[in-house]
Amino acid sequence: MFGFFDSNERKMRENAENWLQLADKIHHYQRDKLTAAQAQELLQKSADLRLRLKQRADPGKLKLGIEMLEGVLRQIGGTFYPKSAMVENVEFLLMAIIIVLGIRTYFLQPFKIPTNSMWPTYYGMKGENFPTGTAAPGIAERIFRFVAFGAQRREAVAPRDGEVAAQFFSSGTLAYTVRNDRKWLVIPTQVREYTFYVDGAKATVRVPLDFHDVDTLVQETFFKGANVVAFLEGAGRRGGVERADVQLREEAGDMAPAYLVKLGKTVHAGEPIMRFDVMTGDLLFADRLSYHFRKPRVGDGFVFRTGNIAGIGLDQYYVKRLVGLPRDMLEIRPPVLYRNGQPISGAAAFHLNAQRIGLYQGYFNGTKGGELNLGLLTKGETLKVDDHCFFALGDNSGNSRDGRYWGFVPEKDVVGRPLFIYYPFTRRWGPAR
Repeated sequence: MFGFFDSNERKMRENAENWLQLADKIHHYQRDKLTAAQAQELLQKSADLRLRLKQRADPGKLKLGIEMLEGVLRQIGGTFYPKSAMVENVEFLLMAIIIVLGIRTYFLQPFKIPTNSMWPTYYGMKGENFPTGTAAPGIAERIFRFVAFGAQRREAVAPRDGEVAAQFFSSGTLAYTVRNDRKWLVIPTQVREYTFYVDGAKATVRVPLDFHDVDTLVQETFFKGANVVAFLEGAGRRGGVERADVQLREEAGDMAPAYLVKLGKTVHAGEPIMRFDVMTGDLLFADRLSYHFRKPRVGDGFVFRTGNIAGIGLDQYYVKRLVGLPRDMLEIRPPVLYRNGQPISGAAAFHLNAQRIGLYQGYFNGTKGGELNLGLLTKGETLKVDDHCFFALGDNSGNSRDGRYWGFVPEKDVVGRPLFIYYPFTRRWGPAR
């Protein structure tokens, strides 16, 4: 870094050492192609330069030794000499990629927790709301929050003066369309696009597909403590609801029934209709090595692939908690999960859920309903885990799509266990629980 402060002698010595390394490389790679005379000359010129280094010869003599060695390398170097800086950089990059892929495949693999099925043990993406009229972080604080917590601002800005309206599904959730987008302007991805209307003009906001806090943010921004469904029903009775179906996916023609509702909030052009930060989910390393030497244990954080689980349908990586080994008998008597007739043990989350301590809300029975919902561990049901399979649940049982919905995890699809949360830099940073 500070090489320009080095003396001429030191620079020449380093240069000589680099030439000797190149000579050794060419000797190893080319010696089966070299004649005896060429090999002898290469070794002789290398030994001469090495001796000059050992005797701490002056820069002039070192330069002469380098020039003699270089002359030999030019004749016998083949594809190894001369070599451009670009080729050297490409070789270095390829080697780095191979090392990274090896570590990722056999030792450590990075994962991002997208949803809050394991909350509060691991955090998925969360929204932090900044309603109109409240203070929002300035530029400097936004930069700090982005670096430290992965916070990214989202807002829908009023295109004109007027009253705000929005579309809602019949369930009371804000209507959206899944659209194609690009992450970092390069990587194809999908997002949810929510649309507001001000005097008929559109204002949209897009969030990651796995971000599920929008309805909570809408509640805080527009309804405060009021019940959203009750508000919508009241608006319907007053004639303030207009049928306006929504296209669910950009590339498909499927439509869903929705209703355009005035929200009773007036804004001015340029004001944020809705403003919030998307806080990144926990990023962690998964240990892919230890399960080659010991079997998974009940209570482990549990990483697995989903390609062979029919109820999921996509080949992804999931992180849940291992609650059942082959032939275990499981039962949920809210808020307690029972394993083989006893309250389950093996992880702090089991005790915290059973006692509903802090943010842990306990375990809930599965419910039947929906084409891909198996409805396991319903009230009064005891479940036996199949051979060569495991059973996994989320720590946030009331908001987790887990084994109750899609069943068992095949033994062959187990990846490893969470090892270390490396981002964001919050109190959760450190060894995974």
